[in-house]
Amino acid sequence: MNAKRFDIRPLTEREAEIICGWRYEPPYDIYGWMPWEQVKQLGIEFGDPELREQQYVSVYEGELFCGFAQLFPLGGTTRLGIGMRPDLCGHGLGAAYVRAVAEEALRRVPGQEIDLEVLTWNQRAIKAYRKAGFAITDLYERMTPSGLKPFYCMVYQMPSDS
Repeated sequence: MNAKRFDIRPLTEREAEIICGWRYEPPYDIYGWMPWEQVKQLGIEFGDPELREQQYVSVYEGELFCGFAQLFPLGGTTRLGIGMRPDLCGHGLGAAYVRAVAEEALRRVPGQEIDLEVLTWNQRAIKAYRKAGFAITDLYERMTPSGLKPFYCMVYQMPSDS
């Protein structure tokens, strides 16, 4: 699958509101958001208009809104946060989707390391990330709303033809 099939656009307030309505099946339900009005009122993540403009993008395939990504600056690294529409998850789109986001991050800050974090149990995502060109480089525990959990850090290995 070609990453070029996906278009990266600025994330709009309307799209942010739509994302807050997405519901994932367990065990992926931990990736859901609180209601939009709450996110907006608290000014957290894409509920903050400035942060939304600086760090968040929407991902489209043609005119189909497929999901979003956060491109979080972390020193000399851009850390990706990935969110795909629940009904599109598990259908083989993940690798091209994530590759398109990684390429956008590199376009914005050429030469910068691109990484992401993923819970170690999330083999569906890990498989897609590997297929997109990411490799596991670290294992550590991080605090989550449900306590300390193990995470992998995965780093994008740029294709040699880039």
